[in-house]
Amino acid sequence: MDRQTAAAPAPLTETRKKQIIVGVLTAMLLAALDQTIVAPAIVPIGRSLGSVEYLPWIVSAYLVTATAVTPLYGKLADIHGRRPIIFVSVTIFLAGSVLCALAPSMLWLVAGRAIQGLGGGGLIALAQTVMGDLVPPKQRAKYAAQISAVWATASVAGPLVGGVFAQHLHWSLVFWINLPIGLVALWMMNGPLKDLPFHPRPHRLDVPGAILVVAATSLAMLALSLGRQSGEWAAPDVLGLAGAALVAAALFAWRVKTFAEPLIPIKVLKNKVIARGALAVACGAGGFIGLTTIIPVFLQTRNGVGPDLAAVGLILMGAGAVIGAALTGRAVPKLKRYRTPSLCGFALSIAALAGLALSVEHGSFLVSLALLFLYGLGIGPIFPVGTVSVQNAVAQHDLGAATGLLAFLRSMGAAFGVAILGAIVLGAGLGPEGGEHGPAVVEPGTFRLAFLAAILGTAAALISLWRMPERPLRDTIEPRPSEGPG
Repeated sequence: MDRQTAAAPAPLTETRKKQIIVGVLTAMLLAALDQTIVAPAIVPIGRSLGSVEYLPWIVSAYLVTATAVTPLYGKLADIHGRRPIIFVSVTIFLAGSVLCALAPSMLWLVAGRAIQGLGGGGLIALAQTVMGDLVPPKQRAKYAAQISAVWATASVAGPLVGGVFAQHLHWSLVFWINLPIGLVALWMMNGPLKDLPFHPRPHRLDVPGAILVVAATSLAMLALSLGRQSGEWAAPDVLGLAGAALVAAALFAWRVKTFAEPLIPIKVLKNKVIARGALAVACGAGGFIGLTTIIPVFLQTRNGVGPDLAAVGLILMGAGAVIGAALTGRAVPKLKRYRTPSLCGFALSIAALAGLALSVEHGSFLVSLALLFLYGLGIGPIFPVGTVSVQNAVAQHDLGAATGLLAFLRSMGAAFGVAILGAIVLGAGLGPEGGEHGPAVVEPGTFRLAFLAAILGTAAALISLWRMPERPLRDTIEPRPSEGPG
C-alpha cells in the first residue's frame, strides 16, 4: 500500500484540488488524443512500413488491450491508491508510444500499439475516479465542461495535427508527441496527488478473475475486429474466437459468484443504478462511435463531397456532443430530476437518426450536417449523467471498481457499435478500410439499415436510463449512513 495512506491528510485546498484536476485532465488528453491523431497517419504508415494487410490492427490492437484492462485498473486503484496506479498507467502508455515511434516494421508497430493500450486503458477511468475522490456527486457534473473541453480539443486538434505530421513531417511524430504531454501530466500530478484523500480497506486482487476478464474481452474484440475487416462473420477463426470468449466470460461469471472478493464486486454488479446507468452509457457510446466510422462514407456517397468536407460531419457531431455534455453538467446540480436532460437528449437523437434514415437518397448535405449536430447534442448529456449517477451509487472504497466498470462497458459498447455498423455499411472490405471500388458501391438502403440499427441502440439506452433509479445526488464524498451504496 502506498505510504501516502498511512496518515490521514489534511483537507485539500481549492487550489490543490484544481492542480490535481488539471493534471488528471492532461492525462485524459493523452487517451483522447490517441483516438484521433493516429488515423490521418495510417496511409503514410502503410507506405513506409509495408504489410498493408495489417493496417487495421493499428487501431484494433490498442482497442483490444485498452478495453480488456480497464476494470483491472479500477480494482488496483481501490487497493493501492490512485497515485501509484495512474503513474503506472501513464508510464506504460509512454513506453508503448516510444516503441511505436521507433517501429521498423508493421508487426513491431502493432505490438507497440497493444502495449500503449495496456497503459491507455486506465487513463480515462482513473482520471474520472480521481475527480470522484475530490468532488461530491452533486457538484461533480460541473466538471463535465472541462472534460468536454478535453475531448473537443482532441477531436479537432488530433486530425489536424496528425495530418500535418503525416503529410509534411513524419508519421512517427503522432507518437512522439505523447512524451511531452505525458511528462507534463506526471509532473503536474506528482506533488498534488500525494495529498489526495484515500480510504483504504483490506483487499485481495483476484488474479484468476483478472486473467479471465482480459482473456474474454481480448478474444471478443479479436473476433469483432476480424469479422469487421473480412465481412465473413461465419468464418471458422471468427466463430472459434467468439466461442472461446463466451467460455472465458462464463468462467468469469462463475468466479464473480463464488470468490469472496472478485475483480468486480458482486454488490456493484447487482446495483440497479450502476447496471442500468452503465448500460445506457454503453449503448449511447456504441451508436456514437459506430456512426463515426460510416458518416464519412455516407456523405461522400450520397453528396459526392471529398474527405475534407465529409469530416465536417464528424466535427459537428462531436461539437454537438460536447455542447450537450457541458450544458447538462452545469444544469445537473440544480435539477431534482437530473435524468431529464439525457432522456430528452436520447429522444432528440432518435429523431435526428430517423431524419437521416428518411433522407438517405435525396437529402441535402446541409440538412445532414444539421441532423448530425442534433444527434450529437442529444447524445452528449448521457456521459455526465451516467458518470455522476454511477459514482453517486457506491461507497468511496468501491469508486474505482464502479468507475472502471463504467469505462469498460463504454469501451465494449463502442467496439460493438463499430463492428455492427461497420459490418452493415463496409461489408467485405468496402469503404475506407479497403476495397477497390471505394464507398461509391454502397447502396442507399444499406445506410438506412445502419441508421435504423443506431436508432435501436439509442432506444435501448433511453429505456435503460428510464428504468434506472434516480437517487438524490450527495453533497458529501461518502454516502450518509442511512443511504448506503447498495
